[in-house]
Amino acid sequence: MRGAILRRTAKVAAFLLVATVAYLCFWPVPAKPVSWLAPPPPGFSGSYAPNTLLSGLRVIDTGSEVGPEHIAIGPDHKLYAAMTSGNLLRMEQDGARQEVFATTGGRVLGFDFNSQGQMIAADAFKGLLAIAPDRHVTLLTDHVSPNDPIGYANSVIIGPDGTVYFTDASTRFSPVKWGGTYEASVLDIMEQSATGRVLAYDPASGATRIVAHGLSFANGIALSSDGHTLFVNETGRYRVWKIDGRARDLDVLSGSPQARVLIDNLPGYPDNLMRGRDGRIWVGLFKPRNPAADKLAQRPFARTVVLRLPRFLLPLGKSYGHVFAVDEEGHVTADLQDPSAAYPETTGATETADRLYIHSLHAHGIGWLPR
Repeated sequence: MRGAILRRTAKVAAFLLVATVAYLCFWPVPAKPVSWLAPPPPGFSGSYAPNTLLSGLRVIDTGSEVGPEHIAIGPDHKLYAAMTSGNLLRMEQDGARQEVFATTGGRVLGFDFNSQGQMIAADAFKGLLAIAPDRHVTLLTDHVSPNDPIGYANSVIIGPDGTVYFTDASTRFSPVKWGGTYEASVLDIMEQSATGRVLAYDPASGATRIVAHGLSFANGIALSSDGHTLFVNETGRYRVWKIDGRARDLDVLSGSPQARVLIDNLPGYPDNLMRGRDGRIWVGLFKPRNPAADKLAQRPFARTVVLRLPRFLLPLGKSYGHVFAVDEEGHVTADLQDPSAAYPETTGATETADRLYIHSLHAHGIGWLPR
């Protein structure tokens, strides 16, 4: 009897082992990873040497609202923040008199204000939106052409002539179809098919054109002092690009002088870009790199297997607070870190004369430091 039980147990164990191997090797996943060359992780050294200058943030309580992914000062001098709930909060710069300015029904990841006082918002679910001071929401564009939808509107900046530049993070994985912004970003970065792009919307004609394409998860965007050059974060490949906003359908890897890498091989995943004071451009790193993930860069089958695992097992970096500032030539002029990550997943920084506000994917409240 004992021998029979052991044999049955062994058969069950063998079956489970075969089933597990079959699942990890053959279960279909939506992404089709491709090989790419990841530069050796630099770690925290040089301009990014470890420090604790971001530790001890003061926090504006936002109640049940979490995840101030993007923060900016409006033309009314009030503080605006895009939250995970889909709400856009408005408040005094010290956090007083909080209210819901607007709700888009999607998830705004970036916004800017035009000369008419409208908020122009990149909504990952809806497209490019205009929100008037009276809170009326209008869709500006959700397609480049009838057969070319904007699947993942991410960040936005407005040029001096009114042109709206914004990023479409991925044409492969839209949050609407793939379970939200996080799941879609994971699929895109794990696949590395580099379908992210920079778009430009002309408010006079209503036309949308492709400025540049070929980016692995196109994310934060900022404008240079000349009003023509764009700085763009390429999250999936740890770098920041400098792109001519007048370009048309430019492949960033073509070798054209209209696109060059400004900062390469960052120690983390760059998210938002924000112009600060005195020529600074603030960059947020929402997580540091994990060497295990870089080792999979040229192993697409292994990445396919990883995508079959629960998301908490993905080789993402540990939590680590980090924002830094550069000039227009990419030289680091300030670096603030919090190894304890008390304020999690720092995505950017907004600078005023008195404060530095810190963006976050999932923080409870709005972190800030006095200047």
